[in-house]
Amino acid sequence: MKNNFLSALLLMWAVFSCKQETERTTLFNGKDLSGWHVDVPTMADADTVSSPFIVRDGQLVSMGTPNGHLITDDIFENYRLEVEYRFVGEPGNCGILVHASTPRALYSMFPQSLEVQMMHENAGDFWCIVEDIEVPDMLKRRGPKEEWGIVEGKKRRILNLTDGSEKPLGEWNKMVIECLKDEIKVWLNGDLVNYGYNCTAQSGQIAVQAEGAEVAFKSLELMPIDVLSQ
Repeated sequence: MKNNFLSALLLMWAVFSCKQETERTTLFNGKDLSGWHVDVPTMADADTVSSPFIVRDGQLVSMGTPNGHLITDDIFENYRLEVEYRFVGEPGNCGILVHASTPRALYSMFPQSLEVQMMHENAGDFWCIVEDIEVPDMLKRRGPKEEWGIVEGKKRRILNLTDGSEKPLGEWNKMVIECLKDEIKVWLNGDLVNYGYNCTAQSGQIAVQAEGAEVAFKSLELMPIDVLSQ
């Protein structure tokens, strides 16, 4: 009887593990940019401008310039996104955009979205890009309320919760972003670095930025969720 019970438990665990594995989606296949498209404004203006997004040694690399975005073809909602990234040379700026929609909605460059910042020493900040979100301690983390906004000239930055969560330069960081309905939760190397709610978008494309610094991405994996992690 005991052996039958243990066998049943093992079978249930195997089925659960298999289901978890099949539900995991690899956004980057390590070979090419299938499933993504590039939006780099200067590429439309000059045939000689190359894309800043390449595949090198099985990694997705944002070369940093010219500025623009690599955007998923598909739209996603209610997911956990796990990203491994590192700055290749000098530290700088980059970011992951969630709930992306209208292209070039801000400064004729950024798609309408909510950015999760990867900029060195600021990773985990939120930036509102024609979408908005609320966080605890909004006045402290965003500044005077009358200056808040989601378009050019407004306070769109919402500070993250921690200092020192990033790995030393050159080492791999793991960022986890959970988007569930109107909530977004972000961890960096195991630290909770941001949490927001009442986001004005609940689904959209996912984008990687080219914003001045060379950044390598070892993996971008997504899985569906129905509850936020604690």
